[in-house]
Amino acid sequence: MKIVILDGYTENPGDLSWSGFEKLGVLTVYDRTSIDDIELIKKRIGDADAVIVNKTPLSKEIFDSCTSIKYVGMLSTGYDVIDIKAAKEKNILVSNIPTYGTESVSQFAIALLLEICHHIGHHSHAVYNGAWEKSLDWCFWDYPLIELKGKTMGIIGYGRIGQTTSKIAQALGMNVLASDAYKNLALENDMMHYEELDKLLEYSDVIILHCPLLPETNGIINKKNILKMKDSVIIINNSRGALIVEEDLAEALNTGKVSAAGLDVVSTEPIRSDNPLLKAKNCFITPHISWAPKESRQRLMDIAVENFKSFIEGNPLNVISK
Repeated sequence: MKIVILDGYTENPGDLSWSGFEKLGVLTVYDRTSIDDIELIKKRIGDADAVIVNKTPLSKEIFDSCTSIKYVGMLSTGYDVIDIKAAKEKNILVSNIPTYGTESVSQFAIALLLEICHHIGHHSHAVYNGAWEKSLDWCFWDYPLIELKGKTMGIIGYGRIGQTTSKIAQALGMNVLASDAYKNLALENDMMHYEELDKLLEYSDVIILHCPLLPETNGIINKKNILKMKDSVIIINNSRGALIVEEDLAEALNTGKVSAAGLDVVSTEPIRSDNPLLKAKNCFITPHISWAPKESRQRLMDIAVENFKSFIEGNPLNVISK
């Protein structure tokens, strides 16, 4: 089988191996393929049987032109870049990676929160810039520091990642409110219980988004819902950028209604210079790296290879084009 990987660099910038795919066919790897150049995408796919992608879009036009495609493998959980309807019509099987970064994404959400609570990066820079050396006291801090014990974390989306973040929050002494369409009451304890969204918004000191981007969650953090929140609430999002109406969050940050936000995702990525959050107060933005520790990417690689191997053997896994 001929296999082409259209945008391999983010998954494997050189610290992993493509050998798992190489054992399954004739492999061609492109680090990057312009998402706007449909003709280039078609040319690079050529007569490949399998196409492996992360963010490169595969449209009906591409499927119509590249008639040899039998399999599309995602190097991600999300698959909105694929025209699933067109894939079904062409009997092209599409698989994704449903679970690989639970621990790393949860850890990163807490890292964003702890940075907001302690401003570690700022204070480290201040030391290197001589501020501590010049201090009249044996210590100093430029921002209010926040202890999390006893505070309430609201988690919107209580799947694997939400549950893992909850465990860390509880270990820090926080109480957790969870909002999810599917409730597993066996998970409730003295420090965690499910709550309806409006109550979660009302009672939470910290709100973390771990939900998928669906029609009902698109823009869930908006002006109306922000008004339901506590004054000085902290918002963390390392799920999907479009969960937040960015203009509304920027306004809430600038007025102080939201005291800080930690974001690893934005609505358009890479971020654009006109994104209002870039000029908002107390907004910490990282470049979509929650998923990127080597350990997490190795799990992704292993699952992607196993998905393709299972397809070849006639027992496909993690199929999203049913």
